[in-house]
Amino acid sequence: MKDKKYFAYYISSTAANGITDSWEECKKWVFGKSNARYKSFKTKKEAEEWLKAGADYSLKNDFEQGIYFDAGTGRGEGVEVSVTNEKGRNFLDKILSKKNLNKFGKYVLGGDETNNYGELLAFDLALKIAAKKKIKKIFGDSRLVINFWSKGFVKTKNVSQKTLKLVNEVFVLREKFEKDGGKIRRISGDDNPADLGFHK
Repeated sequence: MKDKKYFAYYISSTAANGITDSWEECKKWVFGKSNARYKSFKTKKEAEEWLKAGADYSLKNDFEQGIYFDAGTGRGEGVEVSVTNEKGRNFLDKILSKKNLNKFGKYVLGGDETNNYGELLAFDLALKIAAKKKIKKIFGDSRLVINFWSKGFVKTKNVSQKTLKLVNEVFVLREKFEKDGGKIRRISGDDNPADLGFHK
């Protein structure tokens, strides 16, 4: 049985907010609203504290220094890519033009890409930022991307050519990153400062 989760939401334009234990219920409040903030928590108390603190994504626990990545579709605008530091501060503006980022500092894919493709692209961008800023640790919550695709293990008949091309690029970047002493670790979505709050 899955661990119970709580979903807190805050709509900045109306100040509507609440906590639910159902992602489907939370989605009714936030889907398609660009001014919505929401996040999943392990306990109701954590959700309450987040709302009391202003539903601020930058208010995170103390995480290990490094680069964190995630992707999600919860805002209803397509797959959204997030790359941050351990404090939840956006890193994408280090390698992408700000005009290509949304008002949350995230990159939104414009096509019919899957969430898994978004996670792979987020990892690709994290690796590029790590090389540029000489950061040696990268964290993400995608088992598929960290344990398989970025190591070159992919079922080619199940993915697009675009995904295969990105798999190959990430594989090369990862090999160089690890050869130069970089470390990659998979973490829980609940413990990811880059988390977009879209985990069910």
